[in-house]
Amino acid sequence: MTSAALRHFITVEEYLTGELTSEVKHEYIDGEVYAMAGASKEHIALVGNIYSALRAKLKGGPCVPYFNDLKIRLMIRGKDLFYYPDLVVGCDARDTDRFSLRFPKLIIEVMSPSTNRIDRTEKLQNYATIPSLEEYLLIEQDQPRVILHRRPKDWAGEVLEGLDSILHLESIGLAIPLSQIYEDIPGIV
Repeated sequence: MTSAALRHFITVEEYLTGELTSEVKHEYIDGEVYAMAGASKEHIALVGNIYSALRAKLKGGPCVPYFNDLKIRLMIRGKDLFYYPDLVVGCDARDTDRFSLRFPKLIIEVMSPSTNRIDRTEKLQNYATIPSLEEYLLIEQDQPRVILHRRPKDWAGEVLEGLDSILHLESIGLAIPLSQIYEDIPGIV
């Protein structure tokens, strides 16, 4: 996709075809595409740490963790949306598309200054419309702090801070200390 393609309406089919060959990932909101910026070392390390814990917990079961390049496909009020979460867990046999999920169980975003507002508001509201989604986790990069939103608690945020805190992801039965999530992240002590 070229810069010019970012300024006019494109169809879902054009978007999906373009994403297969694009060097840059794009999120799609009702006909418009938005290029995604590259990630910091800290961002990548956080994703890797969490993915390792998810993979170890879920290996051999019906749920599979995916990171970075698998899209979430939504239809909200007749509008198509595609997001690239940092991590997502899928368990639903109805998800047969190779490049996206419609029925995720858990979505995780590592926040950056450029995505913080969207992750906390727009994505939370949109993800909450997914009937299969049980939890949405937001992870801060510069301090050991996570915000966990759960369907049974009407998506209210539960804040955990400090390396001694333990995150309980009830959707998949995983308890993980923040010290493990933030392992080898420079400046986090």
